[in-house]
This record gives sequence, C-alpha cells and structure tokens, in this order.
Amino acid sequence: MAMEKTRPGLTQGVGPATERGERTRRKLLAAAEVEFGEKGFHTASISSITQRAGVAQGTFYLYYRSKEEIFRALVEHMNRTMRRYLSEAIEDAANRAEAERIGLEAFLRFCREHENLYRIVMESQFVDPEAHRWYFQTLAGGYAERLKAAQARGEVRNGDPYTQALALIGMAFFMGKRHLIWSQDCVPEADALAAASEIIQHGITPDTGKPR
Repeated sequence: MAMEKTRPGLTQGVGPATERGERTRRKLLAAAEVEFGEKGFHTASISSITQRAGVAQGTFYLYYRSKEEIFRALVEHMNRTMRRYLSEAIEDAANRAEAERIGLEAFLRFCREHENLYRIVMESQFVDPEAHRWYFQTLAGGYAERLKAAQARGEVRNGDPYTQALALIGMAFFMGKRHLIWSQDCVPEADALAAASEIIQHGITPDTGKPR
C-alpha cells in the first residue's frame, strides 16, 4: 500500500497564524486524537479535549467551530500524515511490487503507532460519511496515478488503475482492522504480511508466462 501527492483538504484553517497559535492547534489535535480514539466521537466532548490539552475551553473556538470540525481535521491529518510516511518508506523500492510489499508493512506499522487515528478514520464512516468518502477517494486517486505510471513501465498488469487501487487499499485496511481492532485469534502479523505479499506479487504484476 503506497500513496503520495497532495490533495485538496477537508477543513479551512482558522486561528492565530503564529508559532504559538500553531503549537496550540497541535495540542488541541493531539488531545482530540486521544479523546476520540479512546472514547469515541459521541462520548468525547470539547471540555474533555480542552482539559486534556491544558487550554481554556474558549480557546478551542479560536481554532475549530465545533466538535465535528476537529474530528474532520483529524481525518485529514491521518490522510496527510500517513501518505507522507508511506512515501518515505517506499522511496527506494526497486519496482511497484516491492513498493506495495514495503508499503503494506509500513501501513500496519503506522497504524500501530497511531492506533487512535486509525480508529477515528474507521468511526468517520458513521460520524461524517463525507469525510470518510473524501479520505478513501483521496487515497485511491493518488494511488491510481502511481499504478497507472507503473503500468506504463510494465511493472503492473493492465486494467483500471482506480479499481486496482481500491482493491489494494481494501486489503490493507481490513488487515489493519484484524490486527489492531479485532486482534483475537489472529495469525502472526509476519505470516499475514507474507500471504498478502503473495497476493500482491501474483495479482498486480504482468503474467510472464513462466510457471510460478
């Protein structure tokens, strides 16, 4: 799983355009990430977010108009942060199949390190369907462009690159759900990665006619 490129965002930035203001915004986002990730959107509150961030409740409204808006900002934050992380992880890959294998491993590692953000994105399906759709359409759009370029290099079999992107994203996110949220009776992650890598290797690379 490997995505790059910047896409239009979900939220409009507000608040003081100063270094101190940016620090406060980051504190609010970090606090909201924990509150939403641990409690869920409906149980978390603006007061609990500001208390965790160590700022006055009125300060919140200098940056976000509502609980819904900061939730949406976190969906966008996950999108941008993860894509940057994956881009760096795959930059030395020899070909697209290797990039996919490395990217899938990096995706699961990223989700373990940012489990609350992963949970927020999953919950956005019900809390903010528009943000949820934006999240996956944005990922799939950039992903498809990379797959199309790989097709032109002969590294990926021909086909609709957007559909290929959705299939690869779906596999990655359900693996994340299995290992991070469900987690009971899972095969070891290394075994799951090996099985998924086989699917990627033989599913997206062109058929050379040689026995596998």
